[in-house]
Amino acid sequence: MYKLLFLLAILLPLPWLVDAQDTMKPETPQYLLIGTYTKTQSEGIYVYKFDPQLGTVRHVSTAKSKNNPSYLSIAPDKTHVYAVGETGSDRKGGVSAFELNHATGELTFLNYEAIGGNGPCYINTDDNGRHVLVGNYASGSLSVLPIAGDGRVGVPLQTIQHTGSSVDKSRQDKPHVHCTEFSPDNQYLYVPDLGIDQVKIYKYDVEAALPLKKASPSHVALSPGSGPRHITFHPNGKWVYLIHELDGKVTAYDYSNGKLTEMQTISTLPEGFKGVISGADIHVSPDGKFLYASNRGDLNNIVYYAIDTSGKLQYKGQQSSGGKTPRNFMIDPSGNFLLAANQDTNNIVLFKRNPDTGALRPTGEEIKVPMPVCLKMVAIKK
Repeated sequence: MYKLLFLLAILLPLPWLVDAQDTMKPETPQYLLIGTYTKTQSEGIYVYKFDPQLGTVRHVSTAKSKNNPSYLSIAPDKTHVYAVGETGSDRKGGVSAFELNHATGELTFLNYEAIGGNGPCYINTDDNGRHVLVGNYASGSLSVLPIAGDGRVGVPLQTIQHTGSSVDKSRQDKPHVHCTEFSPDNQYLYVPDLGIDQVKIYKYDVEAALPLKKASPSHVALSPGSGPRHITFHPNGKWVYLIHELDGKVTAYDYSNGKLTEMQTISTLPEGFKGVISGADIHVSPDGKFLYASNRGDLNNIVYYAIDTSGKLQYKGQQSSGGKTPRNFMIDPSGNFLLAANQDTNNIVLFKRNPDTGALRPTGEEIKVPMPVCLKMVAIKK
């Protein structure tokens, strides 16, 4: 009798097990796009195919461009890609538009447009796919460019110049825009300015001739010498996290109707640290449970925090980035892997992420690319 029941259990899986297996869908393969600086050996934008089940990568194509196609943005249609470019001795900049062929993984160049600002370091696309928003570090300004129906970018509709300075005269003698990030409802734009220790807030109207205008309040101020760099929203849309480049801290904000209310400021540095500080990038895991932040300078690591039910952070640990100058990193859409781009050692290191503890473990997989600056993924369309 027991042998018969055992045989039936093998041949006829239990209903709950069948249901669980039916709901387990394989993760969607992704194209990994890598923006670079081309002042050494890089040829432009590199495209790899990423397998989220195995955590492996394979080179697919390279879009050749010699104007430093560093920071990237993928349009909502998942087909058009935009890259900032720093060109000329005075770091004048522009935006390049590309079209991604999902069958081959190749990027086709569409056009290039000057932005009316210098030293662009960040680009974003609105949820409607109507505009790209560019942060110009060298000139301390931000620019809005229209996107045509065929994906090409047009001449700037609006350029906003920031003014002011702060206490670090070597880094904060003038404005330095470092990020242009939309609120989840696409109604506000948040612009950290390293040079003036403020996050500027703009109301965004996709239909207006000049899409941006000052919000009320128009900014949040940080402690002098903070150097706000990158900002990111929690998946629940209620909390916002900002990394400071100059003092190596992270500030957590409560978000409501465009307003940011500070909840907590916490350091990413070891206690008593006396080395070179250079905070870089910041991201929340897709499940909303952990926050990750990268440090360059003398640390070259990724620090991670648990996020509690109030949105506040609790330090959990740190992991070497596997190279030097982790300027950018990303968590893949499945939440299983973190990829760290080490600009000055020309490598991208893959880590397996523990969803329960937030801890990172090197997988042994590594991509060799000259001066990687930005990582983006897009699901491959069939």
